[in-house]
This record gives sequence, C-alpha cells and structure tokens, in this order.
Amino acid sequence: MKTKRHIAILLLALSAALTATAFVLLQRQQADLAEKLIRLHVVANSDSEADQALKLRVRDAVLAVTEPLMAEAADPKAALAENLPAIQSAAETCLREYGASDSVRVTLGREEFPTRMYDSFSLPAGVYTALRVTIGAGKGHNWWCVVFPSICFRATAADLESAAVSAGFTDQEVKLITEANEAYVLKFKTLELLQKLQAWLLGQS
Repeated sequence: MKTKRHIAILLLALSAALTATAFVLLQRQQADLAEKLIRLHVVANSDSEADQALKLRVRDAVLAVTEPLMAEAADPKAALAENLPAIQSAAETCLREYGASDSVRVTLGREEFPTRMYDSFSLPAGVYTALRVTIGAGKGHNWWCVVFPSICFRATAADLESAAVSAGFTDQEVKLITEANEAYVLKFKTLELLQKLQAWLLGQS
C-alpha cells in the first residue's frame, strides 16, 4: 500500500513537471502520428556477430521490397498486408544467399515502442503499427526504423521533412519529429514514464 502511495506521489510530481494540458496535447500528437507512421522492427535470431550481421542484410532485403511499394501505395497498411508473403520471401532468399537456414516470420500489427532517437528525427513512445520481421528464435537485439514514410536512410532533416510531407503529414507532425531537441525528447521520455506509471496503477487497482 505504501509503495502504491509513493508511486502516486511520484506520478503527481511528474505531472507537475509536464502540465496536464501539455501531457494531453503530446498524447494526442503521438496518437495522430501512430495512425500514419508504420514502424519497421527486425529481430535477430541471437546476439552472435553472425546473426547480427544477417539481421542487417535481411533489413536491406525487406526495404528493397517495401520502399518502392510505399512510394506507390494509396493505402500503405493495406499494401503491406497484401505483400507480406513477398516480403517474407525476400527475407528468406537473403538468408539462403548467406548460407543461413533460419526461418523468418513477417507480421503486420500493433506494437508498443519506447521513445526513440534516430540520426535526424525522434519519435515519442506509444503504440504504432509495425512491420515485424523475426529471424529464427528472435532472441537477439532488434533494429527499428520507419517503413512509412520511407525514412530509414534519409541523410538529412530536409530529406526527412520532404518524405513526411509527401506522405501527408501535417506541418505540426513534421515539426514534432524533426525539431525534437533535448528538451522535447525529455518531454517524450516523461510522457513515456507517465504512461507506464498510469498503466501500473490501473493494474494494481
């Protein structure tokens, strides 16, 4: 009981740091992003050097299929769902080319992601649609990026902004991910912690 009271006090303290209005606004912005973004999640068989190298090769094989697909798709989620067999085939072919006999499982569904900082953009924690590629046992470190819009290897913030605008993102959504400085990322992480504490408290009630 005391522990729960202490957690509640911590939650209140964090809420004071990130005002209720800002918290709700950031939640809404994250939810709007989650409706448009599609994450890519590639999970290696293990953490061995060979399996981690294979993970990146499979990633490249998957992106070789998804990037042109996303460039032409009127409905990106539907296009990915329809082409899951082709994506899986590309991943399997890649593995066989490198002498690996691992299985591959490709799914499209909802996943929870932590706050994530990439080279030229940041994304707040939350539940997103994700194309998940699991190699073998799926017990190794994973690789995350964004399959729609196709911004996994965008070199600059300007390239990222152009891709996001072309994908139908609003100016506010583009700014949220491309102009996330240290202060904004701190808000992302505070939001993430608040979400986890709220879920824990609801689970304990």
